[in-house]
Amino acid sequence: MKDFKKYFVIPAPPADVYRALTNPATLQLWTGEEAEMSTEPGSEFSLWEGSIVGKNLEFEPDKRIVQQWYFGDQPEASIVTLKLHDHENGTSVELRHTNIPDADYDDIVEGWIHTYFASLEEFYHGDSGQQ
Repeated sequence: MKDFKKYFVIPAPPADVYRALTNPATLQLWTGEEAEMSTEPGSEFSLWEGSIVGKNLEFEPDKRIVQQWYFGDQPEASIVTLKLHDHENGTSVELRHTNIPDADYDDIVEGWIHTYFASLEEFYHGDSGQQ
């Protein structure tokens, strides 16, 4: 089991980023896929046609999201914590993903950087026009 931690800067205010991560309609806009999501603790979620599934554990509006990601039968829960902080260029998102199975680690890190956050950044860059 491995852990991954990284910061990403998204060019949008924390309230917008929080909504993009928790509202199913907004999730669908930037992922390009139908999403199942709720801000109800204990609810299950599904993103990218079931590529990412899990349970929502905690929400602090515009500040923090805590989820359990499912990886089959593993003894310890794999927990994702996303903390949103004001940043001069929008929002700094602190990602911490714990207990990633060794066999899935490289794919998960690649997915976080090149799919999940790359898609979110592209979504907001597209909204703000060319600079």
